[in-house]
Amino acid sequence: MTGMEAGVAGSGERDYVLGTHREEIERLGLQHRVWRPHVLECWRRAGITTGSRVLDVGAGPGYATVDLAEIVGPTGEVHAAERSGNFVQHARETCAARGLSNVRFHEQDLMAGPLEVSGMDATWCRWVASFVSDPAKLVTTVARALKPGGVAIFHEYLDYRTWRLAPPCPPLEAFVSEVMASWRASGGEPDVALALPTLLEAAGLTVKHLEPKVFVIPPSDFIWKWPSEFVEINLQRLLELGRVDQAWTNAVRTALRDAAADPRTLMITPMVLEIVAERRD
Repeated sequence: MTGMEAGVAGSGERDYVLGTHREEIERLGLQHRVWRPHVLECWRRAGITTGSRVLDVGAGPGYATVDLAEIVGPTGEVHAAERSGNFVQHARETCAARGLSNVRFHEQDLMAGPLEVSGMDATWCRWVASFVSDPAKLVTTVARALKPGGVAIFHEYLDYRTWRLAPPCPPLEAFVSEVMASWRASGGEPDVALALPTLLEAAGLTVKHLEPKVFVIPPSDFIWKWPSEFVEINLQRLLELGRVDQAWTNAVRTALRDAAADPRTLMITPMVLEIVAERRD
């Protein structure tokens, strides 16, 4: 699962909050472009390199999977675990188009049963723990997949309420609060990174690196499009769920549009925690 809000644990395409259709795949592509430079540097520092064996946990439509496969090369191997058939199909097609034969796909729900993967040098997990029903079970799955000395790498939300505008924009702050409430009502936890270091230690991993990640951007920065597209898509979803009314969604939409029209506006994105933890012997 990859996204500002990609889905919640369960089975089938219906459980993905924003769907698994073509438009969502394209939105996730934009999101990947925003984060890609930071992710590549994180992987490099964590030791992912030519010949590595890596598990992509909640691989989505495969954007990170493809990057990993190209990094590890033909002497390495990537295992991509993803429960959405639509996403797996997109990832398979992309790998085939790029001639990548070093990827193994596991189409399964990580909450439904064990993952038959072991001896990994590294695991990569972005915005999955925030949505599963049992983060501790996810961490245990990751730990079991690693070899001793292997590293688990996470990007998960630490403080979702950092998503604000400067100057303050009360309608956007109300939207963030509503997103968090609907997220929790679906069984997820937007600030799951607060619990991850303890869960990792309990599962036999030693946390080696912790670093918060947040963007502060004006409307002219291409990164602005990432959260703004999420707002538009999720306003419609909140309306369909009956959590808000049309006047409320219009107020949020208008406030964000007005903010984007002022070049002096700054957006602070939801805080992500980068975690690298090493499996003990």
